[in-house]
Amino acid sequence: MAPEGIGELRDLLFFLLLCFTLLAELLEMTAASSHGLDGDSDIVCPSVCRCDEDFIYCNDRGLSAIPPLPPSATVLYLQNNHIDNAGLPRSLEHHTTVSVIYLYDNELDDFPMHLPPSLRELHLQDNNIRVLPRTALARLPLLEKLHLDDNSVSTVSIEDQAFADNPRLRLLFLSRNHLSSIPSGLPASLEELRLDDNRISTIPTHAFRGLSSLRRLVLDGNLLANQRIADDTFSRLSNLTELSLVRNSLQTPPLNLPSAHLQRLSLQDNNLIHMPRGSLDGMRRLQRLDLSGNNLTTLPRGLFRDLDNLGQLLVRGNPWHCGCNLRWLHDWLEAKGNTITVRGFICQTPERIRDMALRDLTNQMDECELAAAAGGGVGTGVGVGGNRVSGGAVGAISTTLSPPQGSLFTLRSKRPGLGLPETGLDYTLSSSGVGKNLALNVKPLSHDSIRVTWSVAQTSSSFRLSWLRLGTSSAMGSITETLVRGDRREYLLTSLQPASSYIICMVPLVSNSGSRSSLPGGDTESNEVPVCARTETSDPSQPDDEQGEDESSDQMTSLPLAGIIGGATAIVSLALIIAIFCWYGHRAGHLASRDHYSHSGSRKSKHYDDYIESGTKKDNTILEIRGPGFQMTPMATRQSLQPKPVREDYIIHTIFPSNGTGLYKPSQNMTNSGYGTNRGYREGGIPDIDYSYT
Repeated sequence: MAPEGIGELRDLLFFLLLCFTLLAELLEMTAASSHGLDGDSDIVCPSVCRCDEDFIYCNDRGLSAIPPLPPSATVLYLQNNHIDNAGLPRSLEHHTTVSVIYLYDNELDDFPMHLPPSLRELHLQDNNIRVLPRTALARLPLLEKLHLDDNSVSTVSIEDQAFADNPRLRLLFLSRNHLSSIPSGLPASLEELRLDDNRISTIPTHAFRGLSSLRRLVLDGNLLANQRIADDTFSRLSNLTELSLVRNSLQTPPLNLPSAHLQRLSLQDNNLIHMPRGSLDGMRRLQRLDLSGNNLTTLPRGLFRDLDNLGQLLVRGNPWHCGCNLRWLHDWLEAKGNTITVRGFICQTPERIRDMALRDLTNQMDECELAAAAGGGVGTGVGVGGNRVSGGAVGAISTTLSPPQGSLFTLRSKRPGLGLPETGLDYTLSSSGVGKNLALNVKPLSHDSIRVTWSVAQTSSSFRLSWLRLGTSSAMGSITETLVRGDRREYLLTSLQPASSYIICMVPLVSNSGSRSSLPGGDTESNEVPVCARTETSDPSQPDDEQGEDESSDQMTSLPLAGIIGGATAIVSLALIIAIFCWYGHRAGHLASRDHYSHSGSRKSKHYDDYIESGTKKDNTILEIRGPGFQMTPMATRQSLQPKPVREDYIIHTIFPSNGTGLYKPSQNMTNSGYGTNRGYREGGIPDIDYSYT
């Protein structure tokens, strides 16, 4: 029994020892695990970064990958590195405390996939991201701000419903990308959208559907024009407070702008030529209006009637015409006083008040008041500057400068008595019309332009020109009108539809500033019936025969003048050539008479100059030696060069000078015995008998 009891006791002790061993190991593992967690939490900062509590600064370090990060990090600054998509570790998505990541100016080609789901703000500017996949954005359900400026995102590279899983997205920046239209499927929570400096040229009606929370919209630097913006595009943005359309190609503000909450409207650096009367109606909360850098010359009366809270008006860079047409604006600015800041309202015309501010024209504007009180009349009026002008010049002062031809707004109002062409009348195809005081003539110049000229029996302050494009039926067509200064007699309609019929009408207007029913600018229509004419623009696909005939007629007209000029040039050239020949012949004959006594005995054989051969200076006259010497008589100069041993070339006669000296008697000063008695002839250049040629 004793051995069995001892064995059982031994087994019990061994079991207890085993249990204690396992417990010790378990405790050790637990301690090690807890120590490891504490070690991880105690990771202060990567060696290449700088940390400030939960803010990790790893920017501008030349990194190609993200280093291990402490789990308590909330804001990561990783911009201005060389991090690509391979440098984003998968463990990054486990850092659930990170809310903001700055990854701009790196080398990312794709949208990052393994980002923390707790992310609320993501900066990815200045990379090369081309595609926005829905799967990557769906991993960020809490995302509120997304910056994607300066990438390569295009409209087709944004997947359908890419932002469907981002119900909290409030800010989306897509500036300086390759967008050609407004992205579709934008979340309804969006409050700020920047699409500036893209290639957007068209905005359909449904572009901003569902974006009722949008407050700030920036569309600067695109290709927008009035013809490519739907009428009700912006009317759906009922809560919009800021709209920027800078650096586009707008000629007038877009129709139906949201007016209930709009506070800032930027339209600078476009091609604005006209501000329709009701384009700013209802904008009672508007605080800042920028119309700088356009082609505006005037503003219609009542344009600012609802702008009670306007504090900044920027209008620099426009060719303002400060006539009586801006008297209302001068009074409005005076009434606003210091509550509004105006920049750039500097007059360009008339010349007398050039470079003067509109607010400083109090005296000049008072002259408009005096002119209105005096009745003004049709015949004369007082313009800005105190000069009395005729009725034909009043239009140049009281109306705007001529805008670009043929591009103005389409009328929508129903004013009675407006002299416009009627669509129901059957106008005959005539290029001219004659009224009681006006004769109108129209002529198509190209497939999209028509030239309008007219003459009047008496001067008018201005003319109302209207044109109608006939549609497929008599009830269709769009009417357009504009005011033309009274001193003009020609107008060019451009940007017309090719191969279309147009009815063009004109009626003279008379100035009547005191009438309540007067039209903008102080002009009212006369009782005269509009003079109308009808014409058609050509088809660009067919050759323009009329233009060819005009060109040929112009060429025929220019032929007589060209013939006269050409004939005169030919006569002068011929006279000059004849004069040159005569001069040359006269000079040649004079030289021939000097060189030869006679031209008889002319032969075709080669002439031989015996004088050169003999060393004597050639002279066709008789050579006379003034000292003792010889007389040399030339023989016939045109003898053939034949050897004649018997006949000599020269006959030498002795000349006895009158002073009595002999032939071989030298003068007193010739005493050199080395040259004998012939030195005098050698000094004179004449060879003596020892050197003469026979």
